[in-house]
Amino acid sequence: MLASKINRVARSERGWAGHFICALDCLFRRNTLLVCGDIFVVVSTVGAMRSPISRRFETVGYEHYYETMAFYSKKDDIRYHDADVTREVQFDSPWQVNKLDSDDEANAMHEAVVAELTKKLRQGGNFG
Repeated sequence: MLASKINRVARSERGWAGHFICALDCLFRRNTLLVCGDIFVVVSTVGAMRSPISRRFETVGYEHYYETMAFYSKKDDIRYHDADVTREVQFDSPWQVNKLDSDDEANAMHEAVVAELTKKLRQGGNFG
């Protein structure tokens, strides 16, 4: 029996939000780039958004204060490989946190998505 080929996945933590038009108002932002061969996937988590007007915390989506999404990178972006938000990558891990002051849960959620997509990339990059 032949052993299955394990692909190497490089991981880079970046200092900017990967998605969400109001990300500049989010106090929590994570952006992880996963690279496996010629496949580039951005995992982005945002949350703890404060309104620039009222300074109150607001949801980033329907009834949630944090969310994680994943995207293929822009095909023509060979420098930063920023997210192409028109090309979403599906995953099974939880993607939202419904309460404020949950940066620890948002970090765990982000890491779970990174781990799931890393495993899928190592197995050939089939995201369904």
